[in-house]
Amino acid sequence: MTHSHLIPLQDIPASGARAAHSLRVGDLELLAIPQLAYDVPGTPAHINGGDSETELLLLRREGDRFTPWGTLPAPGGEDAEPFTIGDRTFLAVASIRTGAGPYDYQVPSVVHEWTGSGFTPFQSFDGFAAKQWRHFTVDGRHFLALAQGVALPHTKDINRPSALYTWDGTRFTHFQDIDSQWGYNWHPFTVGGHFFLAHADHAAPSVLHHWDGTRFVAHQDLAPTGGRAFATFQDPGGDDTHLVVARIDGPSRVLRWDAATGTFTEHQSLDGPGGRELALVRTDRALYLIRVNFIHGTPADPTAALMSQIYRWDKDHLELVEEFPTTGGTDLEVLRGAEGPLVVQSNALSPDLRFSAHVRVYRFTDR
Repeated sequence: MTHSHLIPLQDIPASGARAAHSLRVGDLELLAIPQLAYDVPGTPAHINGGDSETELLLLRREGDRFTPWGTLPAPGGEDAEPFTIGDRTFLAVASIRTGAGPYDYQVPSVVHEWTGSGFTPFQSFDGFAAKQWRHFTVDGRHFLALAQGVALPHTKDINRPSALYTWDGTRFTHFQDIDSQWGYNWHPFTVGGHFFLAHADHAAPSVLHHWDGTRFVAHQDLAPTGGRAFATFQDPGGDDTHLVVARIDGPSRVLRWDAATGTFTEHQSLDGPGGRELALVRTDRALYLIRVNFIHGTPADPTAALMSQIYRWDKDHLELVEEFPTTGGTDLEVLRGAEGPLVVQSNALSPDLRFSAHVRVYRFTDR
């Protein structure tokens, strides 16, 4: 670890930033940043506090920098998923809550459509503590998956499972619920000629589902608790497919596809809890995995100022090559840049647990 792979380019002011996703509409490239909460002056810092009547930030990309372009209403913003159907562009926004304490987790999440000059609401979905939208296609069908839910004693009667919706030609309709308690994330991918959908859950097992041609069926458990995110990659120079499972309450898992059994088996463990999101960076020289960490400890007594990790694939395993500082890290987006890949990394908290923090833009170097 003699040099840095991440060269800082820009700090973007945000408040409780939970994600950063790039989208293109015509000649315009935008960066969408949903925000969980604003700080309330005179109140104690708490990672689940604040005023959640927030907006989603839209920034225009200009070279390797981003400048303010507009906003969308998005209370308690957790995620923004851009996708296209034919020549139409959509932006799905997940909202976890409204209010400034007490909070209401029974809040709609809205899909917006690009009109040519801006976004307008297209369809609203009732949800409970929504965390992430994910769009994917299988067998020529468009699906929109919503990870949601919070499993607490006072929410057991109103909690909802994560849900899948399918495009009927004019709108999305409910397709299937996915058993869950505290859904966080999705990851669709194909291996061995099969289509899989991984679902991350905090309180229940994170489960890999397979598409049987008519619906998604539970295939195998991936982590007992604390699931947050996934990444898949093929062994450079080989045929093995690996699935990485980020966990907040324990080490991340690296699994390897076993074609003989049709399941993923244990391959490697990445030390340390706190895992929130994963991203792959491919260069001419190597394959890298970035893991961004959220907190250590509990929401009542957290540590947000952490080191996150960069790993390089070395023959048959991921090797730690660098650590970099994050404060309540939540997301990673890897973009093409004129002088190498750009990494956009969102932070939801400051070191003193306030929501005012920065989304950081780096150039990734492979020297």
